[in-house]
Amino acid sequence: MLFSEILGHEHIKNHLIKSASQGRIPHAQLFVGPEGSGTLSMAIAYAQFIVCQNLGTENSGENESCNLKFNHLAHPDLHFVYPTVTTEDIKSKPKSIDFIQDWRHFVNENPYGGLFDWYKILGVQNKQGMIRVEDASEILKSLALKSLEGGYKIMIIWMADKMNDEASNKLLKLLEEPTDNTVFILISESEEDIIQTIRSRCQVLHFNGLPENVITQALISRENVEEKMAFKIAHQAQGNYNKALHILKEDNDELPFEKWFVDWVRAAFRAKGNAEAIQDLIAWSDQIASLGREAQKKFLNYCIDMFRQALLLNYQADTLVYVEPKVEKFKLENFAPFVNGNNISDIFKELSDASYHIERNGNAKIILTDLSIKLTRLIHKK
Repeated sequence: MLFSEILGHEHIKNHLIKSASQGRIPHAQLFVGPEGSGTLSMAIAYAQFIVCQNLGTENSGENESCNLKFNHLAHPDLHFVYPTVTTEDIKSKPKSIDFIQDWRHFVNENPYGGLFDWYKILGVQNKQGMIRVEDASEILKSLALKSLEGGYKIMIIWMADKMNDEASNKLLKLLEEPTDNTVFILISESEEDIIQTIRSRCQVLHFNGLPENVITQALISRENVEEKMAFKIAHQAQGNYNKALHILKEDNDELPFEKWFVDWVRAAFRAKGNAEAIQDLIAWSDQIASLGREAQKKFLNYCIDMFRQALLLNYQADTLVYVEPKVEKFKLENFAPFVNGNNISDIFKELSDASYHIERNGNAKIILTDLSIKLTRLIHKK
């Protein structure tokens, strides 16, 4: 992965190249950015720049062998840690190294891929991905070895906010007493979910979502998309190149979040003064509760986004609205008047609370049924 292959973020590229060229390489850095912004791609390119000593030119001369290993994510001085779950093959204490082949395939297929894409490869079902203390022990073993190239060893921890307390505490000790020529690159979408003692030991770089024009040009040049369609997709992607690719490919394996959302709000409308419609809400809750917890959380985030879009449309901020519902007879402009300043805060709070309780392994059926009944009251609030 080369800097030249990464979309946007020229100021971050220049900063990393300049600091590395001058020998000012922090032992721990934290890349924070939303899904599809390119944090993982940037981390790999930065690691390649350092380990292969690609100073001046990124890939030339005697560095060819080193760069080739990086292209396959198989360089011995490049290490990865990422969330995992138990599977049929790994029944207990899963570690990142157990899934390294799947990980290399995932990154090579789409380095802008998100956490939910990775979980689909793992087949998380009703489990939740996590970075465990066993991974922290593997980090210690890996970094105790001498580097193959005689230079730096790089440890990239993807979705570092998924570390449990044991792993966080063990990693903290490594960050406090780092071995020579070792660089930690932590990646997260949620900086606040990483314990403060780890954050305080990292140099933090913030990534914004990608500009629409950058995504548009990438779709035209890399995916051969016609310009008008590329612009439309870029607008809908909202800075997320991974989302843009999903929209482009119209992935058939994507969960039907839009249909579930429309079914939900329609049932909530019918439920006012109609006791029989409550059964529809209960049936809907059963359906969503049958999903895995990660899918449930992703769906609730989708609902938050849909309510936000409806609010923007209600207040005539049309240029910020990018959703184009495809469910028959559902129009966002007809739904928007029911989302306003009197109920939006409560709606957001209830959705956020539901996601929180699901993440804490609460009973999803009870949580979603309670949420549905509350929504019935809130969308009729004057």
